[in-house]
Amino acid sequence: MKSEAPTVEGYVADVPAERRPALEDLRRMCLEELVGYEEDVRYGMPSYSRDGAVEVAFASQRNYISLYVLRESVVKANARLLEGLSTGKGCIRFRRPEQLDPEVVRPLLAGSAADTGPIR
Repeated sequence: MKSEAPTVEGYVADVPAERRPALEDLRRMCLEELVGYEEDVRYGMPSYSRDGAVEVAFASQRNYISLYVLRESVVKANARLLEGLSTGKGCIRFRRPEQLDPEVVRPLLAGSAADTGPIR
């Protein structure tokens, strides 16, 4: 769902109630792991950028919660953690809020923060 909310707080407040705790957890993990990043709403979703370039974003879609990790090397390095999840180019889809596992998400975020290579 593309949101018109101007802030991340507003975006999270606008999602269906059953997804809100998962998105609040995801946001908290982003803030904890992506130190030095700018949090903003870009492209209609919460985004985290460094040096002006978006590296991580998330969204509440119609049938899933998506996490966008735009450093291909990080996604490849953590492929074993993503087994059983629906993935695409830089997009990890969590079909149920309870699938948002910190044991999966944190290594992706930490890897993004540590990587200074090219972004997709």
